[in-house]
Amino acid sequence: MHYENLRIIFATKFIVLLILKHMPMKKEKPFQPTESELEILQVLWEKKEATVRQVHEVLENTKDIGYTTTLKTMQIMTEKGMLSRDTSSRTHIYMPLVSREQTQQQFLGKMIHGLFKGSTSRLVIGALDNDEVSGEEIKKIRDYLKQFEHKGL
Repeated sequence: MHYENLRIIFATKFIVLLILKHMPMKKEKPFQPTESELEILQVLWEKKEATVRQVHEVLENTKDIGYTTTLKTMQIMTEKGMLSRDTSSRTHIYMPLVSREQTQQQFLGKMIHGLFKGSTSRLVIGALDNDEVSGEEIKKIRDYLKQFEHKGL
């Protein structure tokens, strides 16, 4: 009887593992920050970490926003996995979990494939046509393009 129970348990676990192995893995949905969330991320990227009050004081300089709105937005961002929160002291400290580069790449990819139908050159030309570009920025762009030319791209 004991041997039979072990055999059934082993067989059941084996079948479950086989099923799990062949099930498609759930893709993690990319985060899509709102405009307000992006503003908060901008502050946190600059400061590395901050309290709600510190973030709110920065945002308050450019827009009419209530403290509770900032607090609620940052709580939601924590639930979404965009921010982490250190609760070890009375005043909670928030830190970004997503990098500026990661967020920029996500938005650029969305723009290139959505607005510019997959054309990176259209995006770059559109950006250069739409904005006054300083001589320093043009030099940076040229230097960056030279890196690609040397790689054979």
